[in-house]
Amino acid sequence: MQRRDFIKLVGGVSLVAIAPSLIEGELRAADGTLFKTYNKVQLTDADGNPILASKLTKEENYVFNYPHVGTTTMLLALPKAADKEIKLVSEDGEEYIFKGGVGKESNIVAYSSICPHQLTHINKEDTFISYTKTDEKTMACDHGGVIVCGSHMSAYDPHKGCKVVGGPAPQPLATIVLEHHDDDTIWAVGVLGPDKFHDYFKSFKPEMKEQYGGKRKAKKLVKDNAQTVVLSEFTKDIIKY
Repeated sequence: MQRRDFIKLVGGVSLVAIAPSLIEGELRAADGTLFKTYNKVQLTDADGNPILASKLTKEENYVFNYPHVGTTTMLLALPKAADKEIKLVSEDGEEYIFKGGVGKESNIVAYSSICPHQLTHINKEDTFISYTKTDEKTMACDHGGVIVCGSHMSAYDPHKGCKVVGGPAPQPLATIVLEHHDDDTIWAVGVLGPDKFHDYFKSFKPEMKEQYGGKRKAKKLVKDNAQTVVLSEFTKDIIKY
């Protein structure tokens, strides 16, 4: 489907909000849309059962790999609905729009774990980046309810599309776009905002070999389903400041 035809079909309504799984390729438009489609993947638990939005524990940091086998994503059920129509700006000055969360409470969001400052990320050995609950303290921000990268104290607001609220990060974390279906299942369908996947794969070749069997295997796109677990089950050491 051509971008021109899709806009005509939906009458100018935001592309990402209507049907992200129908978009092919990457869209960079003057209306503030920056979206890249990937495989439509269902989130499942360790036994292959569908993850249900209503069963997610609020403020629990869940993890799944998407869109690549070797790129980790944070899944959160926030304590309240995520904000809508948030204008964000990339490191290059390009604007894009965060449309909000999914689920009955509009509180479920997902973000790439790759910090755009120096590519700190969640891996199987340890992580310096994770969500800080609202009642927890952090050195990076004067309040909780944020995602903090402990490497250099960048903080992001997950209610606002992971807008930078502290530290040296040059742009928000990339949003993993979700769909919530009538049967309460959750699906990942693409990436909103600029990602750091290329730099990440280039910088962590030894890690790719150790944890995923090599860079080529790590770069493969996830298909069909993505196993989703709590952060403490994914990584050996969660480091917070």
